[in-house]
Amino acid sequence: MRCGSIFICEIQAPLLNPNKILNVAHRGASGYAPEHTLISYELGEDLHGDYIEIDLQMTKDGVLIAMHDEKVDRTTNGTGYVKDMTLAEIKQLDAGSWFNEAYPEQAKAEYVGLKVPTLEEVFQEFGRGARYYIETKAPEVYPGMEEELLRVLTKYKMIGQNAPSSKVLVQSFSQESLLKMHALNPKVPLVQLLSYSGPATITDEQIAEIKEYAIGVGPSFKRIDRAYVEKVRENDLLIHPYTVNTKEDMERLLDWGVTGMFTNYPDLLNEVLKGKK
Repeated sequence: MRCGSIFICEIQAPLLNPNKILNVAHRGASGYAPEHTLISYELGEDLHGDYIEIDLQMTKDGVLIAMHDEKVDRTTNGTGYVKDMTLAEIKQLDAGSWFNEAYPEQAKAEYVGLKVPTLEEVFQEFGRGARYYIETKAPEVYPGMEEELLRVLTKYKMIGQNAPSSKVLVQSFSQESLLKMHALNPKVPLVQLLSYSGPATITDEQIAEIKEYAIGVGPSFKRIDRAYVEKVRENDLLIHPYTVNTKEDMERLLDWGVTGMFTNYPDLLNEVLKGKK
């Protein structure tokens, strides 16, 4: 969507510089610490990640927490669905010990007993000096997720007149969730996550539709090629592939012209970016 005026430009195309490659710490620096814990997020910042990525689930009592899966089984010592548990029950869980068992070479005693953070706790810890790349996970499971996200963003002044437009990005595989976010507050920059079972292709019609509400797309890096990246970029959309964990893949994607990427190793991407200057 081309801008007809400065005002419309501000709403439709927040000032994310396409020449600045975004280094997004995937679930924090999750190659080195238990994903979606405050330690992982802090490490992501220390290792030069530009954004803290936060996957959202919602507790039985309506609190947004940082967790990738709908169930707590993989990343805690508990079992069951987040939607069936209260925040108090979630807070009883150990969200760090699993990492030490899965990755003994990265194990640290301080990871034992880490807690699942709420979105508000992440904002309280890192404040407005940090940038956040937030994903609404399984929004169809959590009625009111988008409204609650906007409430929390507003409470901590992450969006609105005095917040930089690139302070927060919201992404989702759910187009319905992003359209709802856009209808509730068109100033929040959105990114459409895309899943492909084979080689990625994108039509002019799909691009036009996405540009009605989003500023970029997020496909798996394994499914795209140079032509895909070039087509997205020629249409003034940002492209942030996931999840890129080797120097070779990072260098190839940068050569193709991506505007950022998700990685479990933000220090590695920082090294590659430094080498490109």
